[in-house]
Amino acid sequence: MNPPPTFSELDLKTLFLALYRAGTEQEVEVVIKNHPDIFNNSDNWYPLGGNENTFGVIENQQSSPIASLIEKITNSIDAILMKKCLEAGIDPKSSTAPQSISAAINKFYPKHLNEWSLNTFRKQQAEEIQIIADGTRKDTSVIIYDNGEGQEPDKFESTFLSLLRGNKNEIHFVQGKYNMGGSGAIVFCGKKRYQLIASKRFDGNGKMGFTLIRQHPLSASEQQTKKNTWYEYLKIHGNIPAFDIDYLDLELHNRKFNTGTVIKLYSYQFPSGYSGFAQDLNQSINEFLFEPALPILTVEKKERYPNNKVLELDLYGLKRRLEKEKPYIEDSFSHEFEDDLFDKMKVTCYIFKSRIKGRNVKESKQNIKKRFFKNNMSVLFSMNGQVHGHYTSEFITRRLKKNILKDYLLIHVDCTNMRYDFRKELFMASRDRLKDGEATRALRKFLGDKLGARNSRLSEIEKLRKDSISVSGENTKELLKNFTTNLPLNSDLRKLLGNAFKLDAFPDKQKPDKKKTGKSKKKIRAPFNPKRFPSYLKLKAKNNGETPVAKVPIGGEKTITFETDVEDNYFDRVEDAGELQIALLDFKHNDTTGGTEKGEPKGISEIMNVTKSSPKEGLIKIIFSPKNEVQVGDFIQTKVTLTDQNDSHDQIFWVKIVESNKPQEDTNDKKESDEPLGLPEPILVYKEEKEGALTWDKLEESSIEMGYDKVMYPMITGEDLEKVYINMDSTILKSFKSKFKTEEALDVADKKYISSVYFHTLFLYTITKKKNYQFSQIRDGNDETVDIGSYLQDLFDSFYSEFILSFGSVDLIASL
Repeated sequence: MNPPPTFSELDLKTLFLALYRAGTEQEVEVVIKNHPDIFNNSDNWYPLGGNENTFGVIENQQSSPIASLIEKITNSIDAILMKKCLEAGIDPKSSTAPQSISAAINKFYPKHLNEWSLNTFRKQQAEEIQIIADGTRKDTSVIIYDNGEGQEPDKFESTFLSLLRGNKNEIHFVQGKYNMGGSGAIVFCGKKRYQLIASKRFDGNGKMGFTLIRQHPLSASEQQTKKNTWYEYLKIHGNIPAFDIDYLDLELHNRKFNTGTVIKLYSYQFPSGYSGFAQDLNQSINEFLFEPALPILTVEKKERYPNNKVLELDLYGLKRRLEKEKPYIEDSFSHEFEDDLFDKMKVTCYIFKSRIKGRNVKESKQNIKKRFFKNNMSVLFSMNGQVHGHYTSEFITRRLKKNILKDYLLIHVDCTNMRYDFRKELFMASRDRLKDGEATRALRKFLGDKLGARNSRLSEIEKLRKDSISVSGENTKELLKNFTTNLPLNSDLRKLLGNAFKLDAFPDKQKPDKKKTGKSKKKIRAPFNPKRFPSYLKLKAKNNGETPVAKVPIGGEKTITFETDVEDNYFDRVEDAGELQIALLDFKHNDTTGGTEKGEPKGISEIMNVTKSSPKEGLIKIIFSPKNEVQVGDFIQTKVTLTDQNDSHDQIFWVKIVESNKPQEDTNDKKESDEPLGLPEPILVYKEEKEGALTWDKLEESSIEMGYDKVMYPMITGEDLEKVYINMDSTILKSFKSKFKTEEALDVADKKYISSVYFHTLFLYTITKKKNYQFSQIRDGNDETVDIGSYLQDLFDSFYSEFILSFGSVDLIASL
């Protein structure tokens, strides 16, 4: 028997470069066919993870190709922080190592806040992690490079090629734990699942090793005996192939490869609509890495997009993009919650403008979606800056009931400081989606109650947008009265409408005006001139240091307001962010009940749930809610500190625990009232100004798109139809009226149009709601939830209104 052929390091280097320079899966196949002695030898292939039964582990990772790619990038960030730790002579598992990712960044990059805010320094750092496009535009491969820790060839099987080993479980400053997340991308690598891994240790010692991963091709006999295939990696004569290098030209941006790691994913299955790395992929990575520890560089190739002027673009997370691209943001604010449910959590809301300068509402909406909602994630749940799960806009319409904000609201929920036992129940091990469990449902309810409350910041913003498009409907009220009056009392139509609406309640009679008993003078506040850093913090209540400034009810809550002069985004901005700290100074028990005195609490969070809100025009609000550990008559002394760059500002005050207030209904989460609503108000809309009506421009100011191609817009809050905006300058109406010449006929045509659109909207909405229909639509290959308002609007814009106008019952029978 002939001995197996030997391969020199020169041969192995040539083999590696042939694989690396293969742009697609098909080109990898050519390399394999040219080396049958290596790739067709079954002795050279070993099961990934050391077990042929790990197929399910790998396949049950991230559900999307972008989320899988993010895991690779996260591993690269981990590798660079590990390298920095080892270069500093620190054992990553020791107590002297940084205990969090933020601590690692502050330790290893002490000047990062100043340096990375500048484009030159940030891009230079971003070159340490590169995401590079290869292959053709229709068959794209991905190269991921990091100048990180790297691995020696004999360590490949315990690092890159292992599964479920928990290699990073004792290292607190990295994101990875179980050494499996990086394997999720394999399933999106073409049809054969080819993935090339090459690495050299950061200290320069040892050789550069490489291996090829693939899905095992089942032979004819194996297909008869095996239920599933498995994933395997290449070794040659029992060893990870390796060769010596000083450096290699791997077409990285601005550098040669000498140490670190490079991974190539062949023929990667990107979602439809990705047209380049420097733009589309860059934006997606920004969404999934809301606040990454390190900047990253995305690189496109000139050969793929010869007309693209921007081929390299650094990214540093969506949070920084939102702060940088202020023309898109109308308002933003944050709440820091401390609650028994989860311990600590920060929620930040970003509200986008309805119209961007130089664009109409439709163009603005499309641009906002492309730049900030590319992956249909409206509520982001993150850990250490990486998004681990999300909600779509369904949460905004169905739970918050803020339908008018559904395309203009982004919510970020930072789960980093949540209690571990609660947080672990939220996320799947794949770190790309939420579990459908008790903890997730409890958190959803908490967010809905707090953000959607009647007096919340979001409700204020929603009200402003709605109020700006309200108008008296005098010219349509008579129509409603005639309609409801002429409906037979026992008709099925009346019964159907009566289940949803109060037929004798007209818009002008639903809420009678309250009589004014006297003149009220609205206090005019002086213009607010914010500063970058606060110069004071003042309690908006009389405080002599002895008397309680507020009474906090058992089972309720109390808001305490402070004045300052700092800008609104002080707690949330990337650079020079401040903080509001709350400390417990003294706790005086009510001793009238006798018995053994309780132990002294160490912090305010032991006795109070606390919500801290970001500043709004110089006002900061804190909401206190007592826990079970306190009782009526207790006195609590609190110190609130507003941090400054060089100083801090304090307020010390007492609060008293009192009897509970009467329970207040939660109008955001309560079940629908048995009392039906009044009929929705029809509002006419014209392109130009007209008395008693609205204009297209006025609607667009509140994010409602209106043009010649639009027929109507249903204003729905949650599941309640409040108004129907009817476009009186639609192409459909103009076409319909072109048949008529006299003023009387034109007037009749207008009335038929108004009544047809209004009542068809009313009945379609009522039937849809009564039958509990829910809608979804395939968009860009994704199954997206569609709210009832969007469905109705699309229906009327898609020839339905033309049909109901053109065919009366007599006309329809005649045509048949």
